[in-house]
Amino acid sequence: MSQTDAHRYLPAPGVMQGRVTLITGASGGIGRAVALAIAAHGGTVLLLGRAVAELEKLHDEILALGGPTPAIVPFDLERAGPDQYAAVEAAIGRTYGRLDGLLHNAALVGARTPIEQLDVPTWSRVLHVNLTAPLILTQACLKWLRRSTDASIVFTTCDVGRRPRAYWGAFAVSKFAGEGLRALLADELTSSPGIRVNSIDPGPVRTRQRLATFPGAVPDGLAQPAEVVGPYLFLLGPASRGITGQLFTAQAGDP
Repeated sequence: MSQTDAHRYLPAPGVMQGRVTLITGASGGIGRAVALAIAAHGGTVLLLGRAVAELEKLHDEILALGGPTPAIVPFDLERAGPDQYAAVEAAIGRTYGRLDGLLHNAALVGARTPIEQLDVPTWSRVLHVNLTAPLILTQACLKWLRRSTDASIVFTTCDVGRRPRAYWGAFAVSKFAGEGLRALLADELTSSPGIRVNSIDPGPVRTRQRLATFPGAVPDGLAQPAEVVGPYLFLLGPASRGITGQLFTAQAGDP
């Protein structure tokens, strides 16, 4: 399946059966929708985020739908230190012994202002959550990804990560650098053929983050998070075996 028609992918029932996937930013929006879709197709999800109450609701919803028992991973990507990352690594090994998927979906937008007006502490926060934290989490998970016979790392990106535009500040820079990290990891992990690394641009989606970023926009025409999960399951599931180092778009018409 090409980068331009991943949106056509329709996951077969049970396609995620037996797979263990860690999702950051799982409490809402795309992360939540992907977690529900993976569970509905038989996969086990590890729900990582700082909004514990929302993660607990999602946990219960997955169980009510008959999905495999998920794990809640309370975690603050902005403030976590080495001990917290080590605890996640240890818990994955102790409970599952491997990891089949890692979705880097959590993100901060920060202020949309000219570079000359950017608040440096905010710049640092956004770069840390969107770029440095995914790097550290990947390092913590690689041992267990290598235990899988078919592992996938996926980064959620966006159009300003491919073509930075004025006033998108730290968010655009972090996503642009994230694309570099994805390419670097994919190249380095060619020596580990069981691990593939790709990114996906979901396009305009009706999430709290999107509505907060475009407060004056009319949201009626935006895709719902559940409408873009197919391409995520393509990349996180067995259908994309052997595909690495690529950028995919989730909606028809996106360049």
